[in-house]
Amino acid sequence: MRKALVRLVALVAALLLTVSACGTSPADPRSGHDGGGAVLSISAIPDQDPQLLQRLYGTVSDYLTKKLGVTVQYVPVTDYTASVTAFKRGDLQMVFFGGLTGVQARAQVPGSVLIAQRDIDAHFRSVFIANADSDLKPVTDVAGLAELAGHSFTFGSESSTSGRLMPQYFLMKAGVTMDKLSGKPGYSGSHDATTKLVAAGTYQSGALNASVWDARVKAGKIDLSKVKLIYRTPEFHDYHWLARPDLDQRFGAGFTKKVTDAVLGISAADPQGKQILDLFTAKAFVPTEAANYGQIEEVARASGLLR
Repeated sequence: MRKALVRLVALVAALLLTVSACGTSPADPRSGHDGGGAVLSISAIPDQDPQLLQRLYGTVSDYLTKKLGVTVQYVPVTDYTASVTAFKRGDLQMVFFGGLTGVQARAQVPGSVLIAQRDIDAHFRSVFIANADSDLKPVTDVAGLAELAGHSFTFGSESSTSGRLMPQYFLMKAGVTMDKLSGKPGYSGSHDATTKLVAAGTYQSGALNASVWDARVKAGKIDLSKVKLIYRTPEFHDYHWLARPDLDQRFGAGFTKKVTDAVLGISAADPQGKQILDLFTAKAFVPTEAANYGQIEEVARASGLLR
């Protein structure tokens, strides 16, 4: 009797495993399938507060799902490097990269397609900030950044264009190499974190995305009695949407153009489009090309951040 019961339990278990194997499988992020069709996985460099990014790219995902007729999902990443790695592996099919990470991603995935940039990305800037109690004063040109020598300083992410690459480039033009700072430079990880560290006095100075600074000041989220703006850099190209070269193969002929048209078609005349543009602190998305990031590539190679 006992042996018969054991055999019966084993038979039932085997049947359950068979039924499970024949059923709908869970999502596999690398295959991009959810059991019912292809999923377009999008992401962005984690340059701001995670809750803001979730709200922004969740809205973008909803918008693109309606426009493209496929499920679009936002997949957050842990850091800048992870966004490039996931794009290279194919876990992410489209990413809103910064200038540097976009150049790095195109180098690792030949044939990647530049979809669009914001209108503000054609005229992007970084800002240098200082703790209000420091002796640092506002300056009017790059040469004035020489005053940062001998002070502690923090960048954002090590792979950030506006929070590390270009600020370091402008510092070096002013004669301030990293060994002339007080101690080793910090890397806060994001633009918001840079502002908080400088305001708290953890570092006497730092650099971040000018768009983030302006938006936080406008929203009253930066205490200007604790941190001050000392310099706004010359312009450079920065953020942009980049898509993998196999979108048409994965989603059907003409899909890359469909995505491009959808992004360029985001308009403030549409309530959801206006919400997206407001969150991106932009008025429109515009076409872009690889040549726009030539300066970023040149500086990255000179800095050893691009092979």
